[in-house]
Amino acid sequence: MGALLLVLLLAVILAGVGFAIHLLWWVAVVVFVLWLLGFVFRGAGAGGSRGRWYRW
Repeated sequence: MGALLLVLLLAVILAGVGFAIHLLWWVAVVVFVLWLLGFVFRGAGAGGSRGRWYRW
C-alpha cells in the first residue's frame, strides 16, 4: 500500500512539473514574440536614427 501511494505521489509531482514546464514554454514564446515586435515597432532615436526600443 505504501509503495502504491509513493508511485501515485511521484506521478502527481511529475505531472505538475510537466504542466509547469509546458506553461514556461508558452511564456517564453510570448516574451520572444514581444521582443521581436519591439524591433519592428521601435521609434526614431536622437538624430533621426532608429534607436533601441528598450532603455538598457
